[in-house]
Amino acid sequence: MIRAASLRGFAALVTGLGGDPDELLDRFDIPREALASDDGLVPITAHDLMLDVAARELRCPDLGLRLVDHQDLSILGPLAVAIEASSTVAEALDCASRFLFVHSPALRIGIEPDPRGRREVVALTYRKDLRDSPYSPQAMELGLGLFHHVALALIGSSAGVRSVELPHAPQSPVQRYLDFFGTDVKFGAAQGAIRVERGLLDRQFEGANEAIRQLALDHLTSWHTDPEQRVTTHVRRALAETIGTTRPALGNVARLLAVHPRTLQRRLADESTTFEEVLDEVRRDLALRHVTTTDLPLAQIAAMSGFASQTGLSHAVRRWAGTSPRELRRAARAASGKPSKLSR
Repeated sequence: MIRAASLRGFAALVTGLGGDPDELLDRFDIPREALASDDGLVPITAHDLMLDVAARELRCPDLGLRLVDHQDLSILGPLAVAIEASSTVAEALDCASRFLFVHSPALRIGIEPDPRGRREVVALTYRKDLRDSPYSPQAMELGLGLFHHVALALIGSSAGVRSVELPHAPQSPVQRYLDFFGTDVKFGAAQGAIRVERGLLDRQFEGANEAIRQLALDHLTSWHTDPEQRVTTHVRRALAETIGTTRPALGNVARLLAVHPRTLQRRLADESTTFEEVLDEVRRDLALRHVTTTDLPLAQIAAMSGFASQTGLSHAVRRWAGTSPRELRRAARAASGKPSKLSR
């Protein structure tokens, strides 16, 4: 999921381009009422696919970049308060890295070595966990564009920014990216990143306030649990990485996590779930994603999702989505505007 704040300005932008934002929301099963509050939650895959489709249908290849102009740091809610009250760039990035899961558990930012090997440069990385959702060029441009603009607003200058790295090919004329970022832009990178001089991490913020920062951090810690601290997250990850290659059994996952099966069952119960429920969620996410976003044969998707046969996949998809895999794929193709193909 991702907070609805990520779509702030979407309706106005689409309307200005001659489109119908409500029709797009309905098409991707995003409740209109979810956008009434920044704290509403929407599925990140539907969010990202909608941005890509809107960009294509409205002939607006820079839609993600345009959406940045409607947003600012405040879309992060209470996390924005902690970031603004930080004393240095490094401290602000640490806050954002620790608590970005509040905005979306699928998104990550961090500080990593320069991909071009310069010791005086670091990469401020931005990525989505592709185990949770497919890659989206428009969502990457929205996220990295906002990251860049927020960083410049906090720092107060573009001095020290070396380049911006995008994993995909240009969606718009290259000059559009140069004008937007105000620096060199590289395409086809290993991950989204802003390359900056290492010294920028020590830049002091004039608005630093340790008392306010600590209050904001206390609020985030009290009201939000880091998914990385939940056993359910580790079980989901273990299943996602092994399903389709090994039997998705409790004992196998317990062995991977180095705990006794009964201990694992007990810890999952403490988080109000069971191994079977987590397994069903992982199968559902994996199967529905491949059915709706790829042309893979259904028999292959069944095997990749840990089903013994295509029949098992069909029964499960009907339980999850109320329709057959073939009909679900046709509906997804119609929603995305792709030409129909024979489902296999």
